[in-house]
Amino acid sequence: MTEAAKDQTDRQLITLLQANARASTAELARKLGIARTTVVARLARLESAGVIVGYTAKLGSEAQDRGVQAFVGVTVQPRAGREVVKKLTSFPELRQLASVSGEFDYMAVLRAESTMRLDALLDEIGEIEGVIKTTSSVVLALRVDRM
Repeated sequence: MTEAAKDQTDRQLITLLQANARASTAELARKLGIARTTVVARLARLESAGVIVGYTAKLGSEAQDRGVQAFVGVTVQPRAGREVVKKLTSFPELRQLASVSGEFDYMAVLRAESTMRLDALLDEIGEIEGVIKTTSSVVLALRVDRM
């Protein structure tokens, strides 16, 4: 966490927002035991410092259960990363893409409407020029979700 979010109250505020981004400033103030204006000021500071960059809605388990999610390790040829990333970004099923150390060059999180679509996506990714191999793991159950 950055210096802008270094104290315990900021950490508690961020934790509360991660659990419920729609919580009102009054509710947050009550839970933290501080004034509502203090919460507003802290949120403004955390946002301007780039610690908080947005608020989002999480889909319930019914919506999450539709489709299939997979973690896909992608290995690319030297100096092919930029073009591979550009192509991967064009897939609407791509939820996250990170460059990583270790066995893979990139780790992608994909969500497809079916295993058939996931299979087709993996074929399409494997056909991208510069991709050497992909290794996939399908998510069976989400045990902890703090995103």
